[in-house]
Amino acid sequence: MNAAVLADQAPGKVDYRTDPSQYRHWKLSFDGPVATLGMDIAEDGGLRPGYKLKLNSYDLGVDIELHDALNRIRFEHPEVRTVVVTSMKERIFCSGANIFMLGLSSHAWKVNFCKFTNETRNGIEDSSRHSGLKFLAAINGACAGGGYELALACDDLVLIDDKSSSVSLPEVPLLGVLPGTGGLTRVTDKRHVRHDLADIFCTTSEGVRGQRAVEWRLVDCAPKPSQFAQVVQERARRLAEGSDRPADGKGIALVRIERTEEADAVRYRHVEIRIDRANRSAVFTVKAPDAAQPEDLDGIVAAGAAWWPMAMARELDDAILHMRTNELDIGTWIFKTEGDAGRVLACDAALRRHAGHWFVREVTGLLRRTLARLDVSSRTLFALVEPGSCFAGTLAELAFAADRTYMLALPDEPERAPRLTLSELNFGSYPMVNGQSRLARRFYEETEPLEAARAQVGKALDADAAYGLGLVTAAPDDIDWNDEIRLAIEERAAMSPDALTGLEANLRFAGKETMETRVFGRLSAWQNWIFNRPNAVGEKGALKVYGKGEKAAFDLNRV
Repeated sequence: MNAAVLADQAPGKVDYRTDPSQYRHWKLSFDGPVATLGMDIAEDGGLRPGYKLKLNSYDLGVDIELHDALNRIRFEHPEVRTVVVTSMKERIFCSGANIFMLGLSSHAWKVNFCKFTNETRNGIEDSSRHSGLKFLAAINGACAGGGYELALACDDLVLIDDKSSSVSLPEVPLLGVLPGTGGLTRVTDKRHVRHDLADIFCTTSEGVRGQRAVEWRLVDCAPKPSQFAQVVQERARRLAEGSDRPADGKGIALVRIERTEEADAVRYRHVEIRIDRANRSAVFTVKAPDAAQPEDLDGIVAAGAAWWPMAMARELDDAILHMRTNELDIGTWIFKTEGDAGRVLACDAALRRHAGHWFVREVTGLLRRTLARLDVSSRTLFALVEPGSCFAGTLAELAFAADRTYMLALPDEPERAPRLTLSELNFGSYPMVNGQSRLARRFYEETEPLEAARAQVGKALDADAAYGLGLVTAAPDDIDWNDEIRLAIEERAAMSPDALTGLEANLRFAGKETMETRVFGRLSAWQNWIFNRPNAVGEKGALKVYGKGEKAAFDLNRV
């Protein structure tokens, strides 16, 4: 088998569903307000064949477990206020992404792996920012590359000063690539490491140790070995004191996400995907609650993971990840909705009314992160507002996330005409990675169109009204509808996927820039280009010869 495509041709699709009983790489423990996530990565536990996960190096399977563990802490352990991320191995914290895995993987596999890793790190910061869940990296050994990037996602970095342990980003000198899961960006935007010191740091492979790492702002504290454990516990408890997560909260069990798969379909209770391989497109249908949902806090907590906003978000998140990883040729995702818009709006009202409760806050966070995952997916996104649709409130975010939204106009059949309804949650509850609501992005934060839209909250808008407010792209009538939609999908299928990815990413995040948009936009774009260059992946490229005792041969032309 050609090593370059080993990862994509290995048997079986990637399944992002797991639970602690299946973990091979992480150990979870709890001590009151402090949880410990211990890395103990199994060398023979790679998701694909052909490499060993030595020195606590990781692949996609390790990050799938980390993603699940974070959600377990968020929902099943509300008493936890601080998470300590550390290593269970001697003298090694984490050596980052497994180099041999990267060398064997296709370009698409590397990109999807890096994107999911980025999203998981961003999710740590999202929980710290919005949910009162704080993170401390207890760096008890060598910490390199993606291992340091994981530490950088934490609020507090404690490095053991044992004369050998260091932090490093050695990708440029050793591998000919970038610290692509946010290392460069977090060093500058988050840690505020001076740019000249960052230049030295990112071009040397041996890293920085002890007090110099503190002086350069690479870590926050560097205690001696005899003090390390005590300092970690003291700082973890201090972080916990600033959190409002409830010490006596009752956790919500994360039951397994159930789905059925067919050759061209994936079905969940609230989400359905139908694939049209000829047009390289898939229709995602997201369904409103099929029964009235509890609106009081006791009923919501009792419903737990079955409460529609949470159940739907978990299914949609799994659907996005499944399609992104396992269906690379399906380039256009078409979003539809169906069901009772009133039930969606009632759930929105409950989310807003009980926003201060830890569980409701975590559900809102899950919705926020799921929608943000959609924003950064390298797929064309269309939304179709048709009879029977319920693009209302939270589900209207799917229409506002789309690159284009088409809404059927039926002026002569008002009883059958589709409607679009806004709720207060459309105005900031689900910010994108640039911190903007999707409506603020849509209108470049201009006051007049935003106020005009907000004035229509709760009103069922027909196609003409939605088009007049700028909420949809086009409003064809029933004579033109089928042809216009068909042509739009066929045109998209005929265009270069590479050019479309670049186009969509730039248009979706015009204007405001944040650390996250720099990670997903500027840094990821450069990394994707570098991953394709011979200096990284050619026969004598740095990724290909790493560990073979050979020296990389670089094309020395600057491009």
